[in-house]
Amino acid sequence: MLRRLAAPLAILTLTAAVDTQQPLDKAARAWVDGTMKKLSIEQLVGQMIFPAFNSTYMSSDSDDYDRLAKLIHESHVGGVIAFGGSEPVPQVMLNNTYGAVILGQPLELASIHNRLQAISALPLLTTSDFEWGVQMRIAGATKFPRAMAFGATGDPQLAYEAGKVVAAEMRALGVHVNFAPVADVNNNPRNPVINIRSFGEDPKQAGAMVAGWVRGLQEGGVLATLKHYPGHGDTDVDSHLGLPLVAHPRERLEQVELPPFHAGFDAGAAAVMVAHIELPSIDPEKVPATFSSKVINTLLRPRFNGLIFSDAMKMQAITEMASPGDAAIRAVKAGIDVVLDSPDPAAAAAAVVAAVKSGDVPRERIEQSARRVLEAKARLGLHKSRTVNLDSVGLSVGGRRHDAVARTISERSITLIKDARNYVPLSTPRTGSVLYLSVLDYPSGWRIAAPSRAVIPELRRRWPTVEAVEISDRTTPQELDLVRAMADNYDAIVAGIFVRASSGSGRLDLAAPVVRLLQDLGRGSERRSQPFVAAFFGNPYASIYIPEIPTMLVTYDFSDYAESSAVKALAGEIPINGRLPIGLPGLFPIGHGIQRNSTR
Repeated sequence: MLRRLAAPLAILTLTAAVDTQQPLDKAARAWVDGTMKKLSIEQLVGQMIFPAFNSTYMSSDSDDYDRLAKLIHESHVGGVIAFGGSEPVPQVMLNNTYGAVILGQPLELASIHNRLQAISALPLLTTSDFEWGVQMRIAGATKFPRAMAFGATGDPQLAYEAGKVVAAEMRALGVHVNFAPVADVNNNPRNPVINIRSFGEDPKQAGAMVAGWVRGLQEGGVLATLKHYPGHGDTDVDSHLGLPLVAHPRERLEQVELPPFHAGFDAGAAAVMVAHIELPSIDPEKVPATFSSKVINTLLRPRFNGLIFSDAMKMQAITEMASPGDAAIRAVKAGIDVVLDSPDPAAAAAAVVAAVKSGDVPRERIEQSARRVLEAKARLGLHKSRTVNLDSVGLSVGGRRHDAVARTISERSITLIKDARNYVPLSTPRTGSVLYLSVLDYPSGWRIAAPSRAVIPELRRRWPTVEAVEISDRTTPQELDLVRAMADNYDAIVAGIFVRASSGSGRLDLAAPVVRLLQDLGRGSERRSQPFVAAFFGNPYASIYIPEIPTMLVTYDFSDYAESSAVKALAGEIPINGRLPIGLPGLFPIGHGIQRNSTR
């Protein structure tokens, strides 16, 4: 399959590769040196401040645009970070299932970048989080599976291929830096924020995937950013909500958490993002790594001389302990090059300027970071050209060739972890009846990834008599009893189980009554000799709590491709070759996976 994909990918690479392991050419070096000599302290500090904006429609005659223009003109910001979008929703109790998050638009993002570049004295370094492809934020772009699905394929070449596609789409939109890949080793089943964003729990295998992504992105002309240094995988607190603690000694960090980052450094990663986590073995002062000179200068800098980003400074791990200005000063003192997404970028810039003028922050510290930012811009050729052709967006973003790469990875990631009664492929005839249960952790927040929207029509294409029922933590006991009673009337039961490890939610499980229902159905299906198959979307660790289910497929993702791939696997239309990139305590070890050939 990869040989067939190589040719189309080659013509998608329209931007020169970024090679961080080679010095800047003479012209680029002259531009950096000349620019540094001209900049005031306000302009030098500004290079270190990157505010955020949404990539939904933004008129040039609007408050949002004026805010960004003011930051460019008065705070001299060096770059920006683009998010998707959001819409106001009613803040109500009890039955609030509204989702505020929406996707941005590709032409609008490119247009905003062009307009901001046009009014900035220096080229802007533009950034975004595209961990699983540009469609993580932008409608119509290509959406790849989460990192853990790549881990399940065991093939770093797929990570490289995905990186090339993502880079092509990013540069068409005028985005230069991807805050990816995630280099965290997820070895804590109760991690509420990393989970499927990690390639897995084996440091060597995760490192190979990280290196593949780095090479693909940077060969496509995009700067790769390893995150969340020095490792957010073994935490049970979400840094969006509080300050996580990683209590391991340095020896353990060197053996488990750090190897994927080192693999990324060796592959030439241009940037790294430091996590808002506490590391007492490195710095006993009980501060996040973002504020720790010991973490940055003792642990990180000896291995890496590229660009260091903070994580978003709006996260509660930071906002609960420092004002925007104080947080920026502390991060800069510690060695952070770019203060990202401050709650008040103007206040952050002003505070750092004041600290330099008072002598609290040495000017040399600012010059070091400003030079790194300018060097990153020069590597991307932004001193020569900073805008994009809007006509190329429709040619480069999304499309069938890019989708083919994403679909291939999704299909190859499907993992059959249990099939006690040999139900896969499902032998139920086309004329048979199927009860499909769409099992949700909770029904709110699904606006851009509505669960089962692909599973249900895909099942009905193969088994026309499908009855679909959604259950969640809001399903009443009476309704759950009704589902129990219904189960006897169908030839087979299929469950799609959707559990998120979602940033800022603090949730990670199915409701206890829903778990009991699935356990009862598992035991009942055995008595009835009735096929019962569950496909897990998202958090694979949810399977630990329902061992009574006789057949389990794992997808590690939420997407139309994950859903359609699961149904294809269930129907025997694709081979099943995925293997667990994590261990499921009490069930199966890392590397486990039942292999099945396709029957069609």
